[in-house]
Amino acid sequence: MSKSPPFAASVAHDDTPAPPRKRRRDKPLSLAAWKQFVNVAKPYWQEDQKKTAWFLLLLLIALMLVETQLAVMLNDQAGEMTSALAGEDGDRFWNSVRQCLLILAVAVPVYAFYYYMRDLFANQWRKWLTGRFLDGYLKERKYYELGADADIDNPDQRISEDVNTFTGKSIHFLLIFLGSIMQLVAFSAVLWSISHVLVGVLAVYALLGTVIALYIFGTPLIHLNFWQLRREADFRFSLMRLRENAESIAFYRGEAQERAHIDTKLDKVIHNFSRLIKKQRSLNLFQRTFSQLTLVLPFVILAEGVLSGELEVGRAVQAAGAFTAVLTAVGIIVDNFEA
Repeated sequence: MSKSPPFAASVAHDDTPAPPRKRRRDKPLSLAAWKQFVNVAKPYWQEDQKKTAWFLLLLLIALMLVETQLAVMLNDQAGEMTSALAGEDGDRFWNSVRQCLLILAVAVPVYAFYYYMRDLFANQWRKWLTGRFLDGYLKERKYYELGADADIDNPDQRISEDVNTFTGKSIHFLLIFLGSIMQLVAFSAVLWSISHVLVGVLAVYALLGTVIALYIFGTPLIHLNFWQLRREADFRFSLMRLRENAESIAFYRGEAQERAHIDTKLDKVIHNFSRLIKKQRSLNLFQRTFSQLTLVLPFVILAEGVLSGELEVGRAVQAAGAFTAVLTAVGIIVDNFEA
C-alpha cells in the first residue's frame, strides 16, 4: 500500500491551492454526543464482561458508603475533642482521641483499597474496549478506509489514548457523582440536627455559586478542553506525517513547506491553550473565594448560640465540617470543569 504524499510533496506537484474542506465541527455538549457516549459505554455493561463490571461497580459503591460513614464519624469526634478541650474535660478528650484512632485504623486501608479497585476497574475496562475497537479497526480493511476519510482524524490516537481517557474519566465522574450524593445526604443530616438555619443558608449559597460557575465558566471550559485535545492530536499527527514521509520530503526539498504546515498546527495548539488557561485562572479565583468563605459562614451563623451557652463549641466545629462537606458535594460539577 502506498503512502499518501506529504504536504510538501503535494505542494511541489501543484501550486494551485485546493478549495478548503468544510470540516465537521462536533459539539461536545449535545444530545448526539450523549448518545455516542452511551453507544460506546453500553456494551461493556451488557456483553461478556457484564458480571465483572457490575460486581466491581457495586464493590466500589459499598466502599464509598463505608468511606462516607467513617468521614461522618471523624467529623463528630472532631467536635467532641473541641468541646472536651473547651470544657477542660480530660476523660472526654482522651476517649475521643481513642475513638479517632480506631476510626483511622479502619479508614486508611479502606481508602487505599477503594482507589486501587477504582484504577483496576478503569484498567480492565480500557483493555476490553481497546480490544473491541481494534477488532473493528482491523475488520474488512476498515483501517484503510478510515485512513482515506478526512472527516475521521487520527484513528490511531483515538484508540491508543482516547479510549484510556474515556474509561478513566467515565469511571471517575460516575464515582464522584455517586459519592457526592452519599456525602450530601449524610452530612445534611448532621447539619440539620445542629441548625436548620444553616441548612437554608447553605442551600442558597451553594445554588448561587453553582449557577454562576456553570454559566460563566463551565460551558466555555468544556469547549476549550475539547478543542485542546483536538488541536494536540492534529499537531501530533503532523509530526508523525513528517517522520513517515521523510524520504519524499527530502526528495522534493519540502522542508520549508512542511515546517510551515507544522507551525500552523502548533499555533492553533498554543492559541487555544492560552484561552484555556485564562478562563481557568478566572475559575480558580472564583473557586478559591467561594470555598474560603465557607470557613467563616458557619461560625458567624452559630456564634450567637455558642456565646449564649445554648450550643457547645464542638457542635459549631461539627457544623462547620458538615457545611464544608455538603457544599463540596453540591459543587462537585464546578470543581471538575477542568477535568
